[in-house]
Amino acid sequence: MPDDEADPPEASGGRSGGAARAADRYAEGRTSARPAPWKAEDATGPGGGAAGEAGRAAAARDAAEESAAFAHRPVPPDATAAYGCGSEQVIDFYAPRGAVEGPVPLVVALHGGAWRAPYDRGHLSPFADFLARRGLAVANVEYRRGAAAAPGGGLRAGRWPDTFDDVAAALDALPDLARTALPEADVRRLVLTGHSAGGHLAMWGAARHVLPKDSSWYAPTTPALRGVVALAPIADLALADKLNVCAGAVCQLLSPRDEFPARLRLADPYSLLPTGIATTLVHGREDIVVPAAVSESYADAAAEAGEPVGLTLLDEVGHFPLIDPAADACAVVAEEIRQLAW
Repeated sequence: MPDDEADPPEASGGRSGGAARAADRYAEGRTSARPAPWKAEDATGPGGGAAGEAGRAAAARDAAEESAAFAHRPVPPDATAAYGCGSEQVIDFYAPRGAVEGPVPLVVALHGGAWRAPYDRGHLSPFADFLARRGLAVANVEYRRGAAAAPGGGLRAGRWPDTFDDVAAALDALPDLARTALPEADVRRLVLTGHSAGGHLAMWGAARHVLPKDSSWYAPTTPALRGVVALAPIADLALADKLNVCAGAVCQLLSPRDEFPARLRLADPYSLLPTGIATTLVHGREDIVVPAAVSESYADAAAEAGEPVGLTLLDEVGHFPLIDPAADACAVVAEEIRQLAW
């Protein structure tokens, strides 16, 4: 069965070897150039009445927040460097704005978009600039995503193993690239951050030392990594798949079906616990794109593994304000990053 046509894995009642549930749904058709609103039918489901009204209100709120976040013009970087030969294997660097004394922490940012092709690092550039204007050095990482059109229509989520190859390669190359492209950056003080699917990749990138040592992605921990601030992350791939987050994105990312369990164990932050890495998750309580339950599941599992993580749930906040420089939620995110970085 071709990857693009793989059926979703059957839901399991529990975890097997740290990985057994599955779920993820991101609205199809979002682009950084012209985002499409969240579809009301996706949010409301069948029926009407109070539940239908609540669903339509949630969908309208999400569409407004998305429109506001995507309304910012992309911000050109101060420098760009390649970590591979492909056109998508690049990192944009943003120097800290204003007067700074000495090297400053380097924030490594990974954009979201359900690992799908139309959503590139451009839509995260206003957020990168927002952090730079708060005295931080920023590396905005691009990586290979899914094909623009999958057989039968729609957008495919991610490429296996290319998406993970790129994140690993970018993180390995980053210190040397930053020393040249951004001398103001202190590569001995790194913080990983990412939004949505990028939050998943940031958490995964910080947990590579937990992978089997024969994995090409394995890397030992580095004292330079201060920790992770994950924003509405797809932190529990199995639960996200069960919830059908992002229109089946997790199933697409880890397909075909017969490979799903083995790939889940390698790609799922939940399955890689405990990590020993300081981690903070920030999630809006009103998020209908990646429900807060996904972050709560990861936080609960971390606590059970003896590794409590920070979980900040923001009232009256959905999916997109976390990366919208004009939103109060974005200031909360910046403060979480600054506290970890400094």
